[in-house]
Amino acid sequence: MAAAAAAAAAPRPEAVSPQWAPPGHERTGAAAALGDCEDAPVRPLCKPRGICSRAYFLVLMVFVHLYLGNVLALLLFVHYSNGDESSDPGPQRRAQGPGPAPTLGPLTRLEGIKVGHERKVQLVADRDHFIRTLSLKPLLFEIPGFLSDEECRLIIHLAQMKGLQRSQILPTEEYEEAMGTMQVSQLDLFRLLDQNHDGRLQLREVLAQTRLGNGRWMTPENIQEMYSAIKADPDGDGVLSLQEFSDMDLRDFHKYMRSHKAASSELVRNSHHTWLYQGEGAHHVMRAIRQRVLRLTRLSPEIVELSEPLQVVRYGEGGHYHAHVDSGPVYPETICSHTKLVANESVPFETSCRYMTVLFYLNNVTGGGETVFPVADNRTYDEMSLIQDDVDLRDTRRHCDKGNLRVKPRQGTAVFWYNYLPDGQGWVGDVDDYSLHGGCLVTRGTKWIANNWINVDPSRARQALFQQEMARLAREGGADSQPEWAVDRAYRDARVEL
Repeated sequence: MAAAAAAAAAPRPEAVSPQWAPPGHERTGAAAALGDCEDAPVRPLCKPRGICSRAYFLVLMVFVHLYLGNVLALLLFVHYSNGDESSDPGPQRRAQGPGPAPTLGPLTRLEGIKVGHERKVQLVADRDHFIRTLSLKPLLFEIPGFLSDEECRLIIHLAQMKGLQRSQILPTEEYEEAMGTMQVSQLDLFRLLDQNHDGRLQLREVLAQTRLGNGRWMTPENIQEMYSAIKADPDGDGVLSLQEFSDMDLRDFHKYMRSHKAASSELVRNSHHTWLYQGEGAHHVMRAIRQRVLRLTRLSPEIVELSEPLQVVRYGEGGHYHAHVDSGPVYPETICSHTKLVANESVPFETSCRYMTVLFYLNNVTGGGETVFPVADNRTYDEMSLIQDDVDLRDTRRHCDKGNLRVKPRQGTAVFWYNYLPDGQGWVGDVDDYSLHGGCLVTRGTKWIANNWINVDPSRARQALFQQEMARLAREGGADSQPEWAVDRAYRDARVEL
């Protein structure tokens, strides 16, 4: 079916999507800690539901990583193998490395106390900053004046000098060819998509599986137009019976999608971005900002310094980013991007493991551009409840005003939040569903932001091995003293004064 195929093609910071790739690669996504035992099994990070359901996450990974394999077949593989996870721990459940690694201490996590609570901190000499709690679910804070106006202008200037690239890439022809290489039972696919098991596919059931449908944002109108074009819904009620679903030819969906080019407004994300190096040898302001983030998060220098570079994003008028989460669970089929060098494991997919997001507003936006947290501080979370009566709370172009919390962009202000819940043992637990957020439509002017993501592997032992190996490389010196994906050699030697 058209919509189902769009669902299966789905690949979720205001930041880039849960996955991160080095500059020049676009991927817009951890099992629980191993604790103190390197060989202890890793429990799944997420309950098999919602944003980080295993089926959804693997579909996302397939779309992002070179579009390998057939998405529908993978959905069914996940569907049939969910019950077998405990029988074989798989490669992801074993952290291996070059010799024993030290045990890492607990991760620091600020207390929210209550919404509106303020505390004074000193992040730079001779100046106090105030941290205000914006929500407890997710644990979200705001710091006015974290950056000076001059620092904001410098970051924008450096990004322009480096050059920005479009933040979203649509599927390739190779991906579309791969989609047609395998035959999948439409009955099995129907059962997988029919979340309430009533024998009928409602629009919101399809929408829930088309979060990033082949690079386009799917709306009820989009899906009904496809139904009509490929004659999938003869009675036009927007609901597909099993018989209607079985009568469809999925090839018609591909023909329809190829004939409809996506406008920027129809993409999941409409922006441009670049990455700025913050390591040793970077511009002194970039180094100072990283040190400020280190003091803010109170995490170890090893964790902060070995995290991703600074991402700078420009949203022009009409720019947006539909709601998503910045990180995702790691299953046996995935591994964290930043620790893959020491994993000694063969897994098909990798994802970014982002313990925290620190987002900076680099300018005042004339109209729109808020950061929305649609379900912040809701009493409960249910992904299906995000779509009610044709209102999709994830849609930041049309329904930002219906989100629970919106943060207005103010130059120099930083907001930061935790993408994972604690595991009770001082490490990373489940993904926090309440961290769902997006960038509202920019109605006037231009919006500039920057993101610092703090990477932590949910495997405590593997994170320790990674830090140990990076320390060894640093002692030996040379170009490889930082992980390859974190080094931007083209920018490292730049010196700019405004």
